[in-house]
Amino acid sequence: MELYRLTIHELQEKLEAGTVSAADVIAALYRRIDEVEGKVHAYVTLTRELAVKQAAAADLALQRGEGGALAGVPIALKDILCTRGIRTTCGSRMLADFIPPYDAAVVERLRDAGAIFLGKTNMDEFAMGSSNETSYFGPTANPWDTDRTPGGSSGGSAAAVAADECLAALGSDTGGSIRQPAALCGVVGMKPTYGRVSRYGLIAFASSLDQIGPFTKDVEDCAIIMNVIAGHDPRESTSIPAAVPDYRQFLARGVEGWKVGIPQEYFLAGIDREVEASVRRAIAVIEGLGAQCVPITLPHTEYCLAVYYIIAPAEASSNLARYDGVKYGFRSRSGRDLLDMYKKTRSEGFGAEVKRRIMLGTYVLSSGYYDAYYKKASQVRGLIKRDFDEAFRQCDVIMTPTAPTPAFRLGEKTDDPMQMYLSDIFTISANLAGIPGLSVPCGFTSGGLPIGVQFLAGRFEEEKLFQVAAAYEKNAGLEKRRPPL
Repeated sequence: MELYRLTIHELQEKLEAGTVSAADVIAALYRRIDEVEGKVHAYVTLTRELAVKQAAAADLALQRGEGGALAGVPIALKDILCTRGIRTTCGSRMLADFIPPYDAAVVERLRDAGAIFLGKTNMDEFAMGSSNETSYFGPTANPWDTDRTPGGSSGGSAAAVAADECLAALGSDTGGSIRQPAALCGVVGMKPTYGRVSRYGLIAFASSLDQIGPFTKDVEDCAIIMNVIAGHDPRESTSIPAAVPDYRQFLARGVEGWKVGIPQEYFLAGIDREVEASVRRAIAVIEGLGAQCVPITLPHTEYCLAVYYIIAPAEASSNLARYDGVKYGFRSRSGRDLLDMYKKTRSEGFGAEVKRRIMLGTYVLSSGYYDAYYKKASQVRGLIKRDFDEAFRQCDVIMTPTAPTPAFRLGEKTDDPMQMYLSDIFTISANLAGIPGLSVPCGFTSGGLPIGVQFLAGRFEEEKLFQVAAAYEKNAGLEKRRPPL
C-alpha cells in the first residue's frame, strides 16, 4: 500500500515497528500532492520545508522512544487557524498576506504531540459558504468528481483527506462546515461540543457557534485527533474545564440496548432519494446491532435556518468590523481620506458573500430592529436547545442524514443563496444547541458520489458518538472505494 493511503493508526504501527520513517511518509505525501493538487486545489499554502524539519525531529524522537501521541503524523490545517510565521488567509483577499505572530491552541497541541504540518487548506471566505466557492483563491474540487463541490466551508480539508493529500486535517464548523463537506467527500468529520476544543487562535466568524474539529479517514483516527485537541484552555473564555476521556476506549463497546432517536423533521420531502435510502439502510444496520431506533420529534427544527441566518451574520458583523485596513490585512491605496480608505478597504477586501452577511448582520443589530430579529432569534435558539435536551431524555443518540443531497456541481447554486444555505439544513441545529455531531460515510449514489449519516449526542458526550459510529463503521459492510483521480 502507498504510504499516503494509510490511516493514522496504521501509520503509527509502522512507525513504532520502525518499518517506515516520518521522512518516508512526508516524501510520499508531497509526491501525491504534486500528482493530484492541480485537479483538487485543496491547499492555499504548502509548508514543505517545515514538514521536512518536523519529520526529521519526529524520527529522532521515535528512535529515542520519546515521540508524542501524534509523532510523525502528517496533518493539514484549515486556513482559518493561526499559524506562527505561516500565512493565514481565511480564504480572503483581506488577509491574503497576513502572517500571525502566534499559533492557535489546537496548532500548539498538535505540534506538542509531534504532528507534522503539510500546509493550510482552502476554504470559503471567512468560513461563509457551503461549497468552497467563495474563496478568494478559487474553488476546491471534489475528488470524487472534480466538476462538483467538496462542500464548505472546510472543503479544502475534506478534499485533502479524501484525495489522500494528508492523513487527517482540522476544520471549523459554524453551521455544518465540517460535517457537510465530510459527507460530500466520503470521510469522517466531527464537530465537538461548544467549549470542548479551544477557539484560541481561530479567526472568528460567529463566536457563539464556531467550533474546531477533525477530518479523518476512519472513526478511530477521529478519536486519536480528538484525544489531542480536546481540553480546557484558560486563555479562551468559552473553553469548559470538563474532563476529557480517552475516546479510543469507546470504539469497541457496541450499542446493544441503546435507544437511537430518528427525528421525523429530518426526512423532508426535498431530500434526495438515494440519500434517504442510504440513511435508512444505515438505520437498519444500527438496529441489527441490538439498538432500538425510536421516532422522536424536534418541533422547532423548521426555525433553525432562519435563526441561524440572524445570529451568525449578526456575530460576523461584529467580528469582521476589525478589518479596516489600519492595523493589519489588506488596505486600499486609493482612499482620499481616512473614511474613504475604510470604505474602499472593506469593499475591495471582502467578497460578495461576506459583504452580504455583514450587511444582514448589521441590519438585524441596528436600532429598532434588534428586538425584532436578534433578540427573538436568541429566544427561539433556546427552544431549539430545549428540544434536544428533551430528546436526549428519550434516547442515547440521534441519527440523521448529514446533508440533503450528494455533492452538487460547481456553480450550480452560486446565484441562489437560499438554495446554498439549505445545504446545511441538517447540521445547523447542532451548532445552535451547542451539541457534538459526527458524520460518517454510509454509502454511494448510483453515480458514485459519497453519502454521509450524522450522529448527534448530548453536550460533552462525544464518547457516545465514537461508540455508535465505530459500531456502525465496523458492521456497515460498505465497499472500500477511492476517488478516481
